[in-house]
Amino acid sequence: MSIGNSPEDERPFEDVSEEAGPSVGRSLKDARLAAGLTVDEVSTATRVRIAIVHAIEADDFAPCGGDVYARGHIRTLAREVGLDPAPLLARFDAGHGGRPAPTPAAPLFEAERIRPERRGPNWTAAMVAAIVVVVGFVGFTAFKGGDDGDASAKAQAAEGSTASTSTPPSPAPKHTKPAGPKPAPSDSAIAAAPQDKVTVQVSAPNGRSWVSAKDHNGRMLFDGLLSKGESKTFQDSTKINLILGDAGAVQLYVNGKKIEDQFQSGAVERLTYTKGDPQVG
Repeated sequence: MSIGNSPEDERPFEDVSEEAGPSVGRSLKDARLAAGLTVDEVSTATRVRIAIVHAIEADDFAPCGGDVYARGHIRTLAREVGLDPAPLLARFDAGHGGRPAPTPAAPLFEAERIRPERRGPNWTAAMVAAIVVVVGFVGFTAFKGGDDGDASAKAQAAEGSTASTSTPPSPAPKHTKPAGPKPAPSDSAIAAAPQDKVTVQVSAPNGRSWVSAKDHNGRMLFDGLLSKGESKTFQDSTKINLILGDAGAVQLYVNGKKIEDQFQSGAVERLTYTKGDPQVG
């Protein structure tokens, strides 16, 4: 008869943790099925990969990449299927050595945060600096050019003043008033008409008139409108043939003498003048 514990006393205590409730993965799967969700729908909503969702529901947390990530996935999936994540996290921590210390996670997330922030050279700042240099150079060049221009202007002004002392300035042109319409010629103005030719002067003191004038050969001397105040003089060795569109608006001087015929306003007159005394041909 042996003294001590019997073999029955040396048997290990049974783990009653499974009897206390389903596992973390089983709880998440049952809640997902109860909510009528598929693995694809849960993966799309939570952005947890389908393979990881299947692994967690099978209580395989190795694909999560560590306890910290596993706890995060459990919390996300539990909220999606309508479970309280706290009991599930406590059960996970009990089976994986307790809740991990938060300090090791800080360098991990810090590294992940810092890594994307690596940037190349700051080309924007370099371009701004280059533009500033170019603008400064252009401004300096313009300033120097302005100084040179001022010096040249001063030199030209000095030369101009020297030249002005040697050459007297020309008088400023006088402003003359525009000449008004020429007055109708008088008897004395055309008294010196040559005797060996026919001289006919047509003026329009009372209005305008169309005038046509030809010499003895039929050559056209003038054919156009004579405006009010204007006059035309025609000469020929033998005779002048006239057509007046409005005879009442014109005044005739033939061989230095005024024609006193009373022409009617608006009347068309055909006239011929020769050497000697005025006479209508």
